[in-house]
Amino acid sequence: MARITVEDCLQRIGNENRFALIHLAIARVRQHRRGAPLLEHCKNKEIVCALREIASGEVTFDNIKALGQQLRERNEKSTKTADTTKSADATKTIDAKKLPLTPATAPEIAEL
Repeated sequence: MARITVEDCLQRIGNENRFALIHLAIARVRQHRRGAPLLEHCKNKEIVCALREIASGEVTFDNIKALGQQLRERNEKSTKTADTTKSADATKTIDAKKLPLTPATAPEIAEL
């Protein structure tokens, strides 16, 4: 696979400012760390994967916020699903008569 160069990334984003490129790459790395899927198949470190996505044109200054918004929406959906599951588990009742008393738990109950 071809190596990623800073010049390729700068040409792709249409900006000759390396500082801006680093900010874009770091924003994408943070999205990866929060669970955003990779847009380019990559087995390298996060920063290299982010630069590959920038060099391929899949990550730009225009769409970086949209990618972050998609990640937030996906996280909110998974949080709502987890909350629903937790609340369903909380409504279940336990019949104490059906629980077996074992020697390990019997003294603990006697102390109460």
